[in-house]
Amino acid sequence: MQTSYPPFFACLRVYRGWLSVLGRRGGLPIGRRLPWHQLACLLFGLLLAGPARAQAGRASTALPPRLRVIVDNDFSGDPDGLFQLAHLLLSPSVEVRAIIGSHLSAGDGFDPSGNQADNAARKATELLKLLHLAGRVPVIAGSNTGMRTDSTPVKSPAVDFIIKEALRTDTQQPLYVLCGAGLTEIASAALTNPRVADKLTVVWIGGPEYADLALPPPRAAGIEYNLNIDVAAARAVFNRTRLPLWQVPRNAYRQALVSTALLQTRVQPRGQVGAYLWAALADLQKRLWQYHLNVGETYILGDSPLVLLTALQSSFEPDPSSSDYVLKPAPTISPQGTYQVNPNGRAIRVYQHLDVGLLFQDFFAKLELLPR
Repeated sequence: MQTSYPPFFACLRVYRGWLSVLGRRGGLPIGRRLPWHQLACLLFGLLLAGPARAQAGRASTALPPRLRVIVDNDFSGDPDGLFQLAHLLLSPSVEVRAIIGSHLSAGDGFDPSGNQADNAARKATELLKLLHLAGRVPVIAGSNTGMRTDSTPVKSPAVDFIIKEALRTDTQQPLYVLCGAGLTEIASAALTNPRVADKLTVVWIGGPEYADLALPPPRAAGIEYNLNIDVAAARAVFNRTRLPLWQVPRNAYRQALVSTALLQTRVQPRGQVGAYLWAALADLQKRLWQYHLNVGETYILGDSPLVLLTALQSSFEPDPSSSDYVLKPAPTISPQGTYQVNPNGRAIRVYQHLDVGLLFQDFFAKLELLPR
């Protein structure tokens, strides 16, 4: 009579049964002989156990997200936005609900075209493909121009998405809108539907130093770079809305300083993603050299604090506990892009000292964990 092999699932049941025996007795029962098919199943299971344990080890490090984010950045501009986006997408504690490509100032040297937001969305899509996340996160081009006045919102699918996500009633996870450039889309969303102010927190990289807290850097521009992208939108957020705001002004985001040697050794070798990020920075340096601009051997990854203040919050009583802020009444922003004291302004967080050690060590470690 021909003997048939046991079905696959029956084999697994035998294997699991013998694992329980081994667990109780500390090894194979001495002097006991296994039927041949049970022995085959046991050997089959042991062959599978190694890969299964390795997979389980990877899965045990995966965390369910505990907060939602919408990323809004000028990805066709300074490459620091791409570094920030890659880091955020590698962080399991955040659910990236959408990526918004936003505009720069008109005629900006990074991208002087009239399609800056579209180009930013294209850059974000490129990075998603390298991370094998294409199609899993919506990428939306914001407005290619800023607001005409501080009371006139722009209309765009990005504005609509922010409103829709903020007004969801099927989740209790907090929502953060992470702005690494101008404030066009979030200002427009809040003006279009003021209810969003009760549903989210804005984290913004931008604004000059506060005179009572820090001095500007030597030869500082008259208007801080990100604020200048859309002064009307900044005026709307500060002067007209009640949006909860965590601000990372220039004196704080300039602390996110990293050496190019460190980026070359810890980022460039890390597969396609690392090579892509390094190439974006190297290309910028070449372009700057054409204008005889020497940026030295460091670079400010000024958008990366967006990751620090969200994905890297403390385990218990979640908050960016390793970075320091002060609470200030939100100032009024003038048409010239300067602060005006407003004692009646809502309280906002103004970050002053950032844990850049935690920030960059986490980034480098996550790049190392990427499959080779």
